Amino acid sequence: MATTKPFFLFTLLFFFSLLISFTFSRTIPSTTSPLNVSSALKLTTEILNTLNAHSDVAFQPFAQETIQQPFLNSSSFSFPIHSREILDKTQYKDYKTLLQSRLERDSARVNSLVKKLRRALNKDEVKSTDNQMLTQGGELSAPLVSGESQGSGEYFTRIGVGSPAEQFYMVIDTGSDVNWIQCKPCVDCYEQSDPLYDPSASSSYKSLSCNSPQCDALDVSACLRDQCLYEVTYGDGSFTAGNLMTETLSFGKSGYVESVTMGCGHDNQGLFTGAAGLLGLGGGSLSLPKQLKTKSFSYCLVNRDSNKTGTLEFNSPVPSDSVTTMLSKSNETNTFYYVGLTGFTVGGHKVQIPESTFELDESGNGGIIIDCGTAVSRLQTPAYHALRDAFRNETSDLKSTGPYSLFDTCYDLSGLSTVKVPSVSFVFAGNKYLDLPTENYLIPVDSDGTFCFAFASTDSSPQIIGNVQQQGTRVTFDLANERVGFASYKC
Repeated sequence: MATTKPFFLFTLLFFFSLLISFTFSRTIPSTTSPLNVSSALKLTTEILNTLNAHSDVAFQPFAQETIQQPFLNSSSFSFPIHSREILDKTQYKDYKTLLQSRLERDSARVNSLVKKLRRALNKDEVKSTDNQMLTQGGELSAPLVSGESQGSGEYFTRIGVGSPAEQFYMVIDTGSDVNWIQCKPCVDCYEQSDPLYDPSASSSYKSLSCNSPQCDALDVSACLRDQCLYEVTYGDGSFTAGNLMTETLSFGKSGYVESVTMGCGHDNQGLFTGAAGLLGLGGGSLSLPKQLKTKSFSYCLVNRDSNKTGTLEFNSPVPSDSVTTMLSKSNETNTFYYVGLTGFTVGGHKVQIPESTFELDESGNGGIIIDCGTAVSRLQTPAYHALRDAFRNETSDLKSTGPYSLFDTCYDLSGLSTVKVPSVSFVFAGNKYLDLPTENYLIPVDSDGTFCFAFASTDSSPQIIGNVQQQGTRVTFDLANERVGFASYKC
């Protein structure tokens, strides 16, 4: 017994030392982080080869099977999500061309969110204009625009729509509420990889009337022969328009949900290359999480240059090792998810940014949202400059090079295999730190070794945490408790 007790005490002390070490790892930011230059450049070559070969071998669609059980509100389920590139059949001459295409879409996406917020803050001003656009001459009408610079659609999943269920690729979007799918008969539709959804072939299709509560919940609606007409216009001028319906959605082997409100889009322009439509994951009453009455949902977004898949989950718990912070809504719009960011650290040191920079005021201005459709995080210009300058000060030993597109801080890392760079961490309310993986803030812009600091500035609201900074992280929206959790390496 005399020898057992000291051993027990030693074991206990060792356990508590691990616990303390883990605790401090969540409350003290790291100082440096390795960047695997060779691995990142290898991915740029592989994604180009995949795209230019028109290959989608990495994608395994759900089996077309009959699902017997209905989905219950308390059920948890998961299904895969894929980056946009799996459906992108565009030929790119080099990685820089591919990245430029992504950044152009990203700028259009940010403009879309900014205009969406402005419309919410000036509802009366734009409502009459939008209604006139929808109902010219009593017929379905909308402006025709080019689809070259669409504003969303970076991650997709695949679900069943209708009875019997047909499988479709669908964009997931935390910046939208209205679910919709391209629908026969088509006045004008863009090209998609699946056959068009045919409501006449589905026994569960139901058109909604003008006096339905779902019709009343639309931002823009009209009435034609007692059918509720909808229109959703995005910031770059792209749109979807048609009649509002309810349909049965099925989610792999998890089950099906009846009477989900969706847009049956007969006229759609400039949107979501390859996908059949969109699943709105925003916070509004018509969004998918609200209609499913889920307590939570989460996603893990993989690096867009890899062939791997992430997952979208509903009613899954917040991982125990998550860094959590508050989740809030604006008084003016329920769509966006505002988070309790208070600042940043670089190299383990806090960046001098007033915490008020990220606060949402009562009028709906300010604040910072988290969005899966925006790639590069946008910060108010003074905040971005402070973060950028702190990073530059810690990287004086790296060979700098000229700016590229959105990025004004770039480095020539050609010839290097790995390099140590200063860590970058999000700081959330209560001094909670989330260390970002190096590849989430220093990204390649070509296949030759040029890497850039992947943040950008904005002079508009809202500020945005984009998907580059979310890659490889399980982001859980705990709707029941109004919090959001971030758990690294949980894909």
